[in-house]
Amino acid sequence: MQNKSTPASQVLDRVLVLEMVRVTEAAAIAASELIGRGDEKAADHAAVEAMRKAFDELYMDGTVVIGEGERDEAPMLFIGEKVGGAPGTGPKIDIALDPLEGTTICAKAGPNSLAVLAAGEEGCLLNAPDVYMDKLAVGPGYPEGIISLDKSVTQNVEAVAAAKGVQPKDIIVCVLDRPRHEALIAELRGIGCGIVLIGDGDVAGVIAVTDENTTIDMYMGSGGAPEGVLAAAALRCVGGQFNGRLLFRNDDERGRARKWGIEDLDRIYTRDDLVKGDCIFAATGVTSGSLLDGVKRLKSGKMTTESVVMRASSGTVRWIKGEHRIK
Repeated sequence: MQNKSTPASQVLDRVLVLEMVRVTEAAAIAASELIGRGDEKAADHAAVEAMRKAFDELYMDGTVVIGEGERDEAPMLFIGEKVGGAPGTGPKIDIALDPLEGTTICAKAGPNSLAVLAAGEEGCLLNAPDVYMDKLAVGPGYPEGIISLDKSVTQNVEAVAAAKGVQPKDIIVCVLDRPRHEALIAELRGIGCGIVLIGDGDVAGVIAVTDENTTIDMYMGSGGAPEGVLAAAALRCVGGQFNGRLLFRNDDERGRARKWGIEDLDRIYTRDDLVKGDCIFAATGVTSGSLLDGVKRLKSGKMTTESVVMRASSGTVRWIKGEHRIK
């Protein structure tokens, strides 16, 4: 247990970095029992309850600032919910989470389903409304400001290609496979880009740009705004760049944004607008994908997990393989 006077930044260093992996592991293991069973809500519910229980074992006074979206009418760790085992006494930590990123993926046993969360000191994570966000991301190692949602798709690809020393046709872009992205996909193919189309799970899609082994250079397209904050946390930890702009379909969604204090509805958010200060990003694979192996149940009566945990202030990325006894 930490001293109650310990500054939050030290607590992030000494306790929560590795403890957060236990939380995502618990959610992933619980969801894995429902892989391929076709029941999205049951899988999500299992992950939510396991994550909530794991949080309660941590010495912190946590607040969920980004929870599960209302769109899916799913079981939630809701915005404003208090988590952690030391309410009122532990360090105040803000949490962004998705206990099961890719519920459809899990239900259909597809790739890249994750249990994912980000944690930061109080006030460091944007309270993103549950609306869509236009997203643009690139991995570490490029000049600051190389990408921008003010530029065209072609201009962004050409800028990254020039910085990488290759032709635009050598750039690979990850895009969520949705009808709304038809024009985006057509423009990318028109300049010869390779495109990795994913059926769901755009947090995993954005994070893929942080690992050169995935061969994905950029992420483009729209998806949930809360997931954008989660992805921005991972990019902050490793130095990648992110642009996001909220998209509104009606006045109700605009009102929801204003409720969270957002007045400039056309603002382009950078990575550091979405996530400030020190932060932690953690994810555990539920099903295997380009980034992480999924939960595996072995004949020996054990399970294995693979997780990644990152920290912004140190730039540390840890890949963790866990072995668990099946209860």
